[in-house]
Amino acid sequence: MPADFLIEHADVVATCAGPAPRRGRAQRDIGAVRDGAIAARDGRILFVGPHEALAARVSVAPGAVRVDARGCTVVPGFVDAHTHLVYAGDRLDELQQRLAGATYAEIAAAGGGIGRTVAATRAASEDDLVRAARARLDEMAASGTTTCEVKSGYGLATEVELRQLRAIRRLDAEHPIDLVPTFLGAHDVPAEYRSRPDDYVALVIDEMIPRVAAAALAEWCDVFCEVGAFTPAQATAVLRAGARAGLKPRIHADELASSGGARVAAEVGARSADHLIFVDEPAADALARAGVCAVLLPTAALYLKLGRYAPARMLIDREVPVALGTDVNPGAGLSSSMAFAITLACFAMDMTLEEALIAATLNAAWSLDRAATVGSLEVGKLMDAVLMEGDLTSLIRVGSSPIRTVIKRGRLVVGG
Repeated sequence: MPADFLIEHADVVATCAGPAPRRGRAQRDIGAVRDGAIAARDGRILFVGPHEALAARVSVAPGAVRVDARGCTVVPGFVDAHTHLVYAGDRLDELQQRLAGATYAEIAAAGGGIGRTVAATRAASEDDLVRAARARLDEMAASGTTTCEVKSGYGLATEVELRQLRAIRRLDAEHPIDLVPTFLGAHDVPAEYRSRPDDYVALVIDEMIPRVAAAALAEWCDVFCEVGAFTPAQATAVLRAGARAGLKPRIHADELASSGGARVAAEVGARSADHLIFVDEPAADALARAGVCAVLLPTAALYLKLGRYAPARMLIDREVPVALGTDVNPGAGLSSSMAFAITLACFAMDMTLEEALIAATLNAAWSLDRAATVGSLEVGKLMDAVLMEGDLTSLIRVGSSPIRTVIKRGRLVVGG
């Protein structure tokens, strides 16, 4: 079958190929090919390897797109494993409050935080949500993201949660980035249920989850297991109810304190436990035994001024597969750049650059159950790739713009 898209003479192709997820020392293997080439047809990869082997392996269709990658490193399209990008309003003034010393809890107690975004999102139409999120997706694409997870969770009422999820479905159909939808009705206890949180948990389980599942609007079910949000028992009940309805479990765990969320993830067999800033060694061992992926979000820790980051080195050394996400959200996810998340992973969480690249590609794809199609440059997978000027260290040059070209399903979506 003749190729209709080629990348030729890349200084290095970091294929990130191999079985997923990567754990321990295996997370450092990026499968580098020097003077590399990639050929694709109809958005699927036909060949990856040394350029000298290309002609013998692949014929080229007339009019094929040919990208000269001399002077460039090619990596898989980034997979952002955790975002909240569909919402209304903003909370930029809260950033100023944090810079002045206010904590996350203090801002929330004063009427800010998630509750403020809930009010704005409840007042927004589906078209409003789509319009605002589309601009964020464009920014993500320009930063090399080609697949991302997106959560609901700013409705905290059945119809608004469904509205958010319908907006995510529309964006997935309209935008080049592939979106993976997650239901997060248990993001916070809304104000009207604050004195009776168990009643809200019942609403999530008895009404929201069945409606979401019946409409096939989400693939995953998430819950924020944290002091002031949902207890381990409540989180377990929500995730088990989601699983019964066909929604696979993932969880916000141990972000602001040691909340027991990592242990819930292990007990329910969640695919991912996210944040994990306060995870301890016994909980990490439980994650490793259960095969749970740690999705780490260093950008959120930075913007929340938490003073600490998830212990990525400990998690990797204890054989927990580690992935990365940006946590794009209105309060603390102020950067949609996976390259910035990679930079923080290296300099604030003691990861090697190779480990961070695998975390932003293959392991992130596995955490979303997408490793069969994206996350690495391998024959049969989608032709999703990023070309950047220079070598791999270009990714961690904060303030520079090394990304020259972004390719999604064999089409140029950024650059040329």
